[in-house]
Amino acid sequence: MPSAGFSITIRIAAPADPTGVGTLTTAVGTAGGVVRALDVVDSDADRVVVDLTCDTSDGPHADSVVAALRALDDVDVRKVSDRTFLLHLGGKIEVTPKVNLRTRDELSRAYTPGVARVCLAIAENPEDARRLTIKRNTVAVVTDGTAVLGLGNLGPAAALPVMEGKAALFKRFAGVDAWPVCLDTTDSDEIVSIVRALAPVYGGINLEDIAAPRCFEIEARLKEELDIPVFHDDQHGTAIVVLAALTNALRVVGKDLKNVRVVVSGAGAAGTAIMKLLLAEGVGDIIACDRDGALHVGSQGLNPSMQWLAEHTNREGYSGSLAGAIRGADVFIGVSAPNLLTGDDIATMADKSIVFALANPDPEVDPREAREHAAVVATGRSDEPNQINNVLAFPGVFRGLLDAQAREFTLPMALAAAEAIANTVGADKVNPSVIVPSVFDPSVAPAVAAAVTEAARREAAR
Repeated sequence: MPSAGFSITIRIAAPADPTGVGTLTTAVGTAGGVVRALDVVDSDADRVVVDLTCDTSDGPHADSVVAALRALDDVDVRKVSDRTFLLHLGGKIEVTPKVNLRTRDELSRAYTPGVARVCLAIAENPEDARRLTIKRNTVAVVTDGTAVLGLGNLGPAAALPVMEGKAALFKRFAGVDAWPVCLDTTDSDEIVSIVRALAPVYGGINLEDIAAPRCFEIEARLKEELDIPVFHDDQHGTAIVVLAALTNALRVVGKDLKNVRVVVSGAGAAGTAIMKLLLAEGVGDIIACDRDGALHVGSQGLNPSMQWLAEHTNREGYSGSLAGAIRGADVFIGVSAPNLLTGDDIATMADKSIVFALANPDPEVDPREAREHAAVVATGRSDEPNQINNVLAFPGVFRGLLDAQAREFTLPMALAAAEAIANTVGADKVNPSVIVPSVFDPSVAPAVAAAVTEAARREAAR
């Protein structure tokens, strides 16, 4: 489907007659594009120059829309601009001073000689760094570029646009200052060493787009070695939002988490974290599936993370395919690959089933086919109802962690964050098309932050 992610602006010169502009918009519509804007740039007695903005579904579709316009008689396509690339020119974030530096007096306090007094105070009491420096409100967004979105190992430079975007979201939704740290190494020891060395600057570490199973080891080691929270968003952010969405979806269908059977496709970082959080919340049973089928106690060649899942899920020892696993299941959660299931597969699930097909941009099952059989359907797409988006979690989570000056991120904090997101929707507003709040709902991040801060303070008081 056309989306803003593949939006283009085309500068076109066309005849200045009553049907000229209409011919352009008709050609775009016939080619499957969606016209979003049409602005007149210039004109004379014979010609009109317009900037026509339209959404397309992907690069080849954009090319076909442009080709349809070029094929029109007496129409000159002068320039085509990809609006996504235009948005990224020069990057998406910047550093802005919080203090004025207009006079010698201000400079003397912000920098030398006045700053020396602050340095000495921190040297005497290192904890003052949380109060007197950017550490109080700053997060490092750390990646090695080995699992960028759904695109795979693209490397640190290609990962930078995603990390910039993450930093922008931190600021936009929770007022947290975040900075990309893209590391040109995939050696786990080296990554841990680098992040440990950088940690004095930051109040928290957000790990991002690091491939499994290395991400589990890196997170665990950093949690042991640092005195600031370490949060792997691909794991914990996804799991929090999925639990929140599932909480409300179960309210819609009138089922209890402790009585349902859940099938999860994908046993990587996100899938593992989702299953661990559901187990902590008391789910009835889970079957974890990877590309070879269901994980069970007898599965061979499993890494330690998958072995743990095999030992703590799938009580009946099912050993078949994904399609077989979802027969009679109440919930399907996909964090794997596109087009693994069909509508006929969803039809074999239990009555009032729930489908979260989160592979992005192409889900595990066509959401339109899934809705023919499931009571509630969610995806990771912004152009479908019930978008499961990590931005509902990580800004508020870190806002809460920083406000509490927490030293670690814990399971009770994750559960508190999920409950806060679920409750933000409101019991009177939950329905099959609304199980999570909008990512632009201004009440979400403060609610999550408050819940995480309270959970952190309860743990600190023990």
